[in-house]
Amino acid sequence: MANEADLDLVEISPKANPPVCKIIDYKKFLYEQKKKQKEMKAKATKVVVKEIRFGPNTDDHDFDFKLKHAEKFIKEGAKVKAYVFFKGRSILFKDQGQILLLKLAQSLEEIATVESMPKMEGKRMIMMLSPRKSK
Repeated sequence: MANEADLDLVEISPKANPPVCKIIDYKKFLYEQKKKQKEMKAKATKVVVKEIRFGPNTDDHDFDFKLKHAEKFIKEGAKVKAYVFFKGRSILFKDQGQILLLKLAQSLEEIATVESMPKMEGKRMIMMLSPRKSK
């Protein structure tokens, strides 16, 4: 039947009992599949990560300013990577950096969840925050 119609016999689902086959133009079938895959890829949500940098001795006003930025990023749906950068001898103040990041997490607890607690990576102490799932 497929040869008479100048089309191809294509097995759609081989695991079904009995297997399902269709008489279609195979090139057109592949094109449609590729098109669907592209559409699905376009609809997939892209995770945006914004970074906010602190120093170990960041003052209250600067902290509040950066807190507002973090709040804006999270409300937009982006993840926030907050980090304290230790330069030179400031590596001695690791506890101050940790306190700063925990203070940020506490300030944003209504709109964000802590994805990873503050941890050292080289000269940086990093913490990840992600937006809360709304019900």
